[in-house]
Formats: sequence, structure tokens, C-alpha cells
Amino acid sequence: MAALLHGPLVLFIAQALLIVGVSRLVGVFAKRLRQPMVIAEITAGIALGPSLLGWLFPGFSAAVFPTSSLGTLSLMSQIGLLLFMFLVGLEFDAKLLRGRGRASIAISHTSIVVPFGLGSLLALYLYPRVSNGSIPFSSFTLFMGVAMSITAFPVLARILVERRLLRTKVGAITIACAAVDDVTAWCILAFVVSIVRFTGVGDAIRTSLMAVAYIAIMLVLIRPLLARLADRARNREGLTQNLVAATLMLVLLSSWATELIGIHALFGAFILGAVIPKEHGFAQELAGKLEDVVVVLLLPLFFAYSGLRTQIGLLDSPGAWGLCGLIILVACVGKFGGSAIAARLTGMPWREASALGILMNTRGLMELIVLNIGLDLGVISPTLFTMMVLMALVTTFMTTPLLEWIYPQSELSKELYQPNEAELAPVAAPPFTVVMCVAYDRTGPGMMTLAGSLIGKQAAHRLYALRLIPPTDRASFVLTEQLGPAQSTALAPLLSRASELGVEVRPLTFVSGQPAVDIRQVAEAKGANLVMLGWHKPLVGQAVLRGTVHEVMEQAPVDVAVLIDRGLTQVRRVLVPYLGGSHDTAALRLAHRLATESGAEVTILHVVTPDRRGKLGVAHQIEQLTEQGPCGAVSVRLEVVEHDEPAQAALEESAQGYDLVLVGMGEEWGLEHRLFGLQAERLISECPTSLLVVRDGATVAEAARAPRSKLRGMKLAQDAEG
Repeated sequence: MAALLHGPLVLFIAQALLIVGVSRLVGVFAKRLRQPMVIAEITAGIALGPSLLGWLFPGFSAAVFPTSSLGTLSLMSQIGLLLFMFLVGLEFDAKLLRGRGRASIAISHTSIVVPFGLGSLLALYLYPRVSNGSIPFSSFTLFMGVAMSITAFPVLARILVERRLLRTKVGAITIACAAVDDVTAWCILAFVVSIVRFTGVGDAIRTSLMAVAYIAIMLVLIRPLLARLADRARNREGLTQNLVAATLMLVLLSSWATELIGIHALFGAFILGAVIPKEHGFAQELAGKLEDVVVVLLLPLFFAYSGLRTQIGLLDSPGAWGLCGLIILVACVGKFGGSAIAARLTGMPWREASALGILMNTRGLMELIVLNIGLDLGVISPTLFTMMVLMALVTTFMTTPLLEWIYPQSELSKELYQPNEAELAPVAAPPFTVVMCVAYDRTGPGMMTLAGSLIGKQAAHRLYALRLIPPTDRASFVLTEQLGPAQSTALAPLLSRASELGVEVRPLTFVSGQPAVDIRQVAEAKGANLVMLGWHKPLVGQAVLRGTVHEVMEQAPVDVAVLIDRGLTQVRRVLVPYLGGSHDTAALRLAHRLATESGAEVTILHVVTPDRRGKLGVAHQIEQLTEQGPCGAVSVRLEVVEHDEPAQAALEESAQGYDLVLVGMGEEWGLEHRLFGLQAERLISECPTSLLVVRDGATVAEAARAPRSKLRGMKLAQDAEG
């Protein structure tokens, strides 16, 4: 091992490889548990320290992380922290407080005062037990108060965006409270650091006054300079490397200034990011330039460095674990209780107030930054540091499951997608509502062509274009979310086609970590009659009706259709292969709409297999299709063929110049879902024209209502009817 790690550079490269690799590996499991990446990074950092790696493989741990190398690791992690605090400052936007400043300030300050007070009281109990005694009690008390008051603004922002809470009332107030909380807590921390570093009260007051003067200089002199840089980036050559270099130099100068003042270099990086103008995308472009390297490489170094200082083995008695549990309890009661009660007193319902309290209790990375400052200054001991790290891990981990419990997706959907005035306007007949789910821009025009034919010229019908954006690992989630639907280029071709057809489409765009669940909930909230999904070519050996498509078909209690678009520009001739199943009936219903609303010519190809000879069972469907519709008498032709392979019969007929083929999803057409094995799906792969695979929503709704014991009997009955 010594031969492989023979120099400082080689040793650092090996450390970085191990740290980033383990962080990403643990991140895979954290994502499956719907936990933020910071949970994985904290856990990975602890695992690489003496708590796990040093305990299981002490020789390997000593070789990879020798004590002599911790200085380099610490220096690199501090650079990462400086840049990360600059990114956190970029997230702060005073516009977040617009219209809700009074409530946000009241809630955020209460969420600081209450945990600060409880933390100070807890310090009375902890000081003689876990303090090293070399630090004054006043400094220890102030630091414990600050450590209990911190909220992780970046982690909270990510959770709000992923759960689509940012555009709700509780989300808007929470993000504003977190912003105020962040600024206030860091100002208090700067004051506490100045007191700890200087023994005299006069020195501390002088440092605090210098910090106030520094903030004033940043607002009065530096902010206009940054505004000119932003204008130059917008109006001239864009965000060039020279502008990035100038910004980074300002970050380093600001950090240097606050370190000289005595309030810590991280505060200077945060303040510079906060005063940078947020208009015209300048802050977002800066974040895009920096955050990948910072979040992927440099921050994991900080977590590993923190993990090397976290020694769970120090909690070697029931009493020590009892103190750790007490710290977690006080942290939760102070932050959650203070935030939730204050929110309730401002008029928020208990559900929303509780959700706000849960979110404000998130600590994550920000807590670790504060704890490392305290350990470096000698304010807290290694034992207390370990307890507080575990507190940060637990309070962050519990946020997502508690939020899911107190604010379920069903309640969120009611708030997000409640009908507007236009949707509530009385109409002569119930509207036909289609939700088009657009993942790629190329699928939009064909979907719009089909949806336009389904509604015809009826203005009362409603079309929604749903664009779900997968969550990313980036830190600047608030800035990205604020761009809104107008920036979604995937919807542009669909909306352009809708304009050509003279049809109104209402776009919906948001970040989604569970697309199938969100599609189902949007469909239910909007009262959809049909959910239309696009198609993209799968990998070799993979089925089309898999993944999100399969999940939507399994869950949505409305008709679902998957469009395989092969250049659909009009819907004049339609083919409906028919065997008699419920999904085939759903396909016939859509064909009926196409015939009555747009005058399409419908051909029903009734395939009779040897075991079903003489069982047409389609007469009532023909009668329905030949009824008078809005466009007059419809054109329907019935063709009966006998064939051993229904899919082959449908393929042969589809080559006769049809615009669209509508087929029910089912095993008889080779379109059933299989978890393992190759999929035939001949109709999808070989059909020469555009194809719409339809699944009957009534079967899902009936299955949801029926007791589990009756499901098998229902399936047998459906097979017998077929």
C-alpha cells in the first residue's frame, strides 16, 4: 500500500477517488429512499472515518487517511466550502419576501429564538458533561444556541422543488422563512465567532461594528459593480471566463476581508453571493459554471473530513447515547415547535404549519459547517461534535417521510391543480379532457394532431400539455424552478402545432421525481378522460410498454393511450383491430370520437381466431359508431377476417394507407407487459403507420374498488366474455 501512495499528490488523488466514489454509491441508495444527496454524503463521510472504515480496516484507513494528510484534505474542503457558501448566497433573493415579508420574518425569527433559547438551556446540562472546560460557558452557550437554530436552506429548497411545494402557499412562505433564517443565523454566528476569538467584550463589539460596516459597503459599493458585470454579461459577450475570474476574485477578496475582520471567511463568500443581482439569469449562469465541480468533487472532501473527525466510538455508554437522544429531541422540539406554532399564530392551518415546521427542522450541510467551525475554535469537544453530527443526520433524514405523512400528495394535488374560473364555467355538456404528457419535443406535434382531432371544434373541451422535469443533483433548484413553464423548450413544437390548428392548450410544467404518480394525480385533479403518452425508441431487447408507461397504465383510473408517431399530420382514415376485449372497446370509443368530432373514416377489423369463430360481439359497438354525431353521419366500415395470428392480420390491413391504427393493449396483440424477457410487440415495431395503444381505464377503476378476493374472478369473467 505504501508503494502505491508514495507522495502527497498521489495520496490526495487516491483519497479523492475513494471519497467521490463512495459518496456517489451511497447516493444511489439515498435516491431510492427519496432522500437528498446530503444524506448520502454525510453517511459516506462517517463511513470513511474511524466510525466504520477505521474500525473494520484500521490498517487500510491509516494508509489512505494518515494524520499527516489531513491538512491538505482540510484546505481543499475549505475551498469547496467557500465556493459552496457563495452558491448559497446566490440562492438568496429578496423577491422571495415580496408579499409575505411580515409573516416570514415573524416565523423565521421565532424559529431562531425558540431553538436558540432551548439550546442555551441545554448548554447548562451539557457543559459539565461534554465540554472540555477550556472554553468559557458564555461562548459554549451562545454556540449551542446557534447550532440549534440553523436551517439547511439548499436542502430545503431541493425538497420543496422535488415535491412541487415551492409554488404552494406553504412552500412560498417556507422558502422565504428559510432565506431570512439563513441570513439571520449567519449574522448571529459571525457575532458568536467574534466573541469566541476575542476574549474582551470591547474587541467583540469592535468586530461586530466592522462587520456591519462591511455589509454596508457590500450593499452600497459592491452591489452596483456586480450589477454592471451582470449587464455586461447580458448585453455583450455573455458570461466569459474573464467575468467568471473577476467574480471568483471578488469571492476570495470578500472571504479574506471577513477573515481579517474576525467573523470567518465563509461569511464573506455568502454575503457576496447574496448581493449579486438575480435578474436576467446572471446568478444562474454563475451557479451553472461552478456548482458541478463544487458539489461533486470539493464538498464530498468536506464531508469526508468531517467524517474523519466524527468518532461514534466515543459514545461508549448508555448515558452518552442518552445525551445524543436528548440533543436530537431538543433540536426537533425547538425548530419544529417554534416554526409550526408561529406559523399557526399567523393564520396558517395546522397541516400547513406542521409542514413548515418539518421543513425548517432540516439541517444537513449547514449544520456540519457550523459544527466544524465550533470544533476548530475549540468551543465543542469531539464527543459533542459527534452527537451534533448525528443530530444533523437524523433531522435531515426524517424530513421527507414526515412531510409525506403530514402533507400527502393527494392534498398537494388538490391545492396545485384546483380548477380555475374558466374550468368551473358552466357548459352544456361535460367537456372531454386530454392530458398530453410530453417528454421529448419531437413527440409533441403528433400528440397535438391527434388530440385536436379528438376534440374537433368544440371550444368547451380541454387540452393540457404536461411536461415533467426530472430532478437534478444541482444546488440551484430555486433559481431553476423560478424559470417556469415558458422556458420549457420541449413544449414548443406542441404549442406551435396547437396554434396552427387554432386549439387552446394549457401547459403544466414542474419538477417530478415520481412521474407516474404525478401524471395520475394531475389526471384525477383535472378530471381527464384520456392520458396520452409519447413514445421513444427503447434499447435493444427492452419493451415499449415499460417503466413510467407501464406504471401509468397500472395506476391511472382513466383511459391511457401511448402514441407511436410515424409522421402523423392528419387523422382521416383510422383502423381499429378488434377482438372483443375491454381495451379494444376503449379503442373503439376513441375511434367514435374521431369519427363524430372530425369526420374520420373508421374501419373496424374484427379478427376471428379459430377458437372464437362465430363470436363477433361487436354489433353494439357498430351501432354506437353509426349514431348521428356533431359532424353528421359517421363513416364506419366493418371487415371480418379469420386468422390464426391477430397481430399479423392487423399488420397486413394497416399497410392499406391508414393515417392511424388504434389497438387495445392486451396479450392477444402481443402488447402485454412482461417484467423479464424479450418483448415481441410486433404491432409497435412493424406497423407502417402511426399507432395508438389504448388501455381501458374502467378496468383499473373497477380493480381499485373490488376486494382483493374478487380480482381473480373478475379476470376469469373477462376472459370468458372475450
